[in-house]
Amino acid sequence: MTEKRWIYKPVPPQEQIDLLVEKLNISTEIATLLAQREITSFDEAKDYFRPALSQLHNPFLMKDMDKAVARLEEAIFKGEKILVYGDYDVDGTTSVATFYGFLKTVVFQNREDCPLEFYIPDRYAEGYGVSQKGIEYAADNGFSLIVSLDCGIKSKDKVAWAKAHGVDFIICDHHRPDENDLPDAIAVLDPKRSDCTYPFDELTGCGVGFKLLQAFCTNQGISEELLLPYLDLVVTSISCDIVPIVGENRTMAYFGLQQLNTNPRTGLKALMSSAGLEGKMDITKVVFGLGPRINAAGRIKHAYDAVNLLLSDNEDAAIDFAKIISKHNTDRKGLDSSITEEVLEMIQDDEILQNAKSTVLFKNDWNKGVIGIVASRCIEKYHRPTIILTESQGHAAGSARSVPGFDVYEAIEECEEHLIQFGGHTFAAGLTLEISEIENFRRKFEEVVSRKILPEQLSPMISVDMNLPLSQITDKFHRIMCQMSPFGPQNMTPVFVSENVILHGVPIKMKEKHLKINVFQEDSQSGCSPAFTCVGFGMVEDFYEELSKGKPFSICYTIEINEWQGKRSFQLMLKDIKFGVG
Repeated sequence: MTEKRWIYKPVPPQEQIDLLVEKLNISTEIATLLAQREITSFDEAKDYFRPALSQLHNPFLMKDMDKAVARLEEAIFKGEKILVYGDYDVDGTTSVATFYGFLKTVVFQNREDCPLEFYIPDRYAEGYGVSQKGIEYAADNGFSLIVSLDCGIKSKDKVAWAKAHGVDFIICDHHRPDENDLPDAIAVLDPKRSDCTYPFDELTGCGVGFKLLQAFCTNQGISEELLLPYLDLVVTSISCDIVPIVGENRTMAYFGLQQLNTNPRTGLKALMSSAGLEGKMDITKVVFGLGPRINAAGRIKHAYDAVNLLLSDNEDAAIDFAKIISKHNTDRKGLDSSITEEVLEMIQDDEILQNAKSTVLFKNDWNKGVIGIVASRCIEKYHRPTIILTESQGHAAGSARSVPGFDVYEAIEECEEHLIQFGGHTFAAGLTLEISEIENFRRKFEEVVSRKILPEQLSPMISVDMNLPLSQITDKFHRIMCQMSPFGPQNMTPVFVSENVILHGVPIKMKEKHLKINVFQEDSQSGCSPAFTCVGFGMVEDFYEELSKGKPFSICYTIEINEWQGKRSFQLMLKDIKFGVG
């Protein structure tokens, strides 16, 4: 077992904590959690605890938004054919379902002669992003405008070809652009453009498309209330694209979850049922329950299945699509499990790979649809930047994943002389190269990672909010903490450490690998704290024997509510255990 580092967040200045305690009438612990999230005033706390749609920014603050709206209006009012083009992952499919769905139902009123179609590239035949086949389809079928969603920012040549053949582009993307080499589109909407002064640059692709629709509604005097039913799609993209849940994302996620919990669209309702998701939906349930299933459509067959599900307003049809997608997800699990096993064996059998600072592996028959998942699984074991490559259309195509704190996009960028193309984000990227260049790329990538990565980034860590006495876990504390949701990147579920806890009773094995214990803490004032049940998934092998010795230990955990036979009680979900030290 690789020991995890517990890294405590900095303690905020005492004056900030005291101010929040006074103004909000909250405990020091809650005030500390807020200040750690840069909530330091009454007004900031009010906005944080009570999100409002009025907190959404004016969409026209985004560079090129006026041009995008003008061209979209022109196309609609002249009856031009519009092709809504999106990627095959969750962000891309929700983007297409949002943009196409709104235009078709609200703008075109579900007309049978609606001059609108959507297009998703085939992951295997066309690859990521704007494809030649896609733009040729548009040109050959009389489309004069393509709105690309979650892709297009690096498609300069394809956009130029389309323009030469009478097809305009509006690009809605959120990936890092080549600042000096933007596509010659009518409008390039990307808050990560260096010349874009939009106040929030962490939107998803679906979020950027939503902002274009918001701007269109503003210009046309269409009530933005008609956009709200699409927030269940936006929150799905926010959850699954692992963007920061702060600012505008948090506002849209908050109202998107409300939509998902009160009146979800037919397709998502069917998918939730198929996935066995019960109770209140939150970010975690979206990420692990809905996301893999929506993604599986494009990984195993074609993402059209996902878009058709998300657009469906027929309950029976939605149930059928959900069954198909769930079957794809089952197939995906088998593929990623077998490939992960093969990858880990390759590393284990190679001493050089075992001691490297990065992992770059290629095999021509690995399934392209699951290599990103495999890269993530590899990081769980070896905790270092990882790239998994397979053969696609005569080239090597791969997915990169990184560890906290290390920018894998910048590392790949330093190796671009060996690449055909690449794109992505700080912690996840895609790349294509000649098969003959794999070894050269592997050596250069290892050199870059070895030079730039910090030693502590190569071992797993847990970010801890604070040390918390068990006696502080009360109904009021938990109730206020829950109001800090939705939780996600940069607003994570609070993680606590309680030191010198004592085992109450004996440790219990669940299914031989999961751990269940009851603990309490001695308290100088009250004698001892109440006993709390703790659950640690997969922790029997690492901790059962040591726990049986009965010595005090420290636990790292999050707090949940367990409901059983009508009774509610606190349950501490263990992230780690340490013996002898806190």
